Amino acid sequence: MTVLLPPQELRALLGAALPSTYDADTIEPTVSTLFTPAGHRRALDVDTTVVKGGRGAGKTFWFRSLRDDRLRAVAASEYLIDRLARVRVDAGYGAAIDSDLYPGPGELHHLVGRDVAAHDVWNTVLLAALGVPDLKSVLSWEERIRWVREHPMARDRVIADADRQARTDGTLRMILFDALEHLHRDRRHADQLVAGILQLALEVRLRTQNIRFKVFIRPDMLDGALLSFPDASKLTSNAANLTWSPPNLYGLLFHHLGNVSTTEAERFRASVPGWTEPTPGRHLPPPSLLGDEDQQTALFTAIAGPYMGANFRKGHTYTWLPNHLMDGAEQVSPRSFLNALAKAVEETEARYATHPYAIHHEGIRRGVQAASTTRVEEIREDLPWVQTAIAPLAGQQVPIDESLVIGLWTDHELTESLQRQMTGTVGSEAVRTGPRNPDRYPDLIGELIDLGVMRRRKDGRIDLPDVYRVAFSIGRKGGVPRVRT
Repeated sequence: MTVLLPPQELRALLGAALPSTYDADTIEPTVSTLFTPAGHRRALDVDTTVVKGGRGAGKTFWFRSLRDDRLRAVAASEYLIDRLARVRVDAGYGAAIDSDLYPGPGELHHLVGRDVAAHDVWNTVLLAALGVPDLKSVLSWEERIRWVREHPMARDRVIADADRQARTDGTLRMILFDALEHLHRDRRHADQLVAGILQLALEVRLRTQNIRFKVFIRPDMLDGALLSFPDASKLTSNAANLTWSPPNLYGLLFHHLGNVSTTEAERFRASVPGWTEPTPGRHLPPPSLLGDEDQQTALFTAIAGPYMGANFRKGHTYTWLPNHLMDGAEQVSPRSFLNALAKAVEETEARYATHPYAIHHEGIRRGVQAASTTRVEEIREDLPWVQTAIAPLAGQQVPIDESLVIGLWTDHELTESLQRQMTGTVGSEAVRTGPRNPDRYPDLIGELIDLGVMRRRKDGRIDLPDVYRVAFSIGRKGGVPRVRT
């Protein structure tokens, strides 16, 4: 496949299409950037309540897209979900502070400290979304919750009336939840709040026809929530996953390249026949660039060359990049993928400006190192105990025998370190976080495998995927060099 742009212009296009920090918290979705991978259709189905996704998988992107009328209409059209076009959306919780819609982390901390039940909190959020007049005049969420508790019959009547009205209007009310990791710094309380959301979500799903919750959640938070209420399995067994295959990732890249407002983007689209513009300003790649690996390989080869070195023994660029960004569950987040490519372009421009391709293979290696560093920083924020558990393995080489891992943990008194961390403080506030069984090392390995930080080989040895290994300063013979600290 021939790309009409010379390397320097193609590199400029990549630089414009790949922001140095690709983060859903700082970049709002638009009609041109909205990407609809086929595997995400079930996540957007109106009857799918729980949507699981790791950090950077697209939870916040879809949360924000569904709240935008125009973007929701585009998704409904491209996914052929007719009911999605007739949805009225409200936010039940999100990263943005919006005290009119839901209590923020500070107020939730206050409410939990006063032993307010999670179910009461989310019942009140639901009624506020449905527009109960008596709640609009009350500024304090504590007072709103008290009103809802004191008027149980009014609560049921409001929900029934809203359900009937939606049916009459031919619409559906959807309450979205995102950023649940910010509910509370104490993991026990966060788990209780998540369980309260899911319990109410199931109740609404079973008792109404036109009111639905959609909960975007990290898998570890769903696993940690105490779902002890009846029929909870109906939520977990029907959960959708925001997964990304290599063709999805490259389709996302090509979509971005074709939707930049530059002359280079116009020439790029012209070099590959089949682009369409169903919506003004929204250019869709041909199907061959979304799901045909041979065609994708040919185009990426034109961008980055065929090999990660002098010949095929060093690896093929198309497969090498996602393979080295996969976690233990063989998943790659689009954020890691795009950030790695952005770093690769930056390194190529700085060190290999006359290279005959837009991206140099050494730039791709540096991109994987940068993505690993970012991924490890993210997991330190989300699950700080993981850093504590992996730190004793620094300087080792994988794959590694499980007995050696356990020996290193024993020498470093890992159980004691984790237990101290689990009862630590943030500021003046005591918090609890950590693994389920810090004193049983085989269980700890199992939990790290579930998180995708580790994986077990067929011969029983423990491995770490490069996206974690590199920044955790753990070696692998012939692998991407680790980041030395």
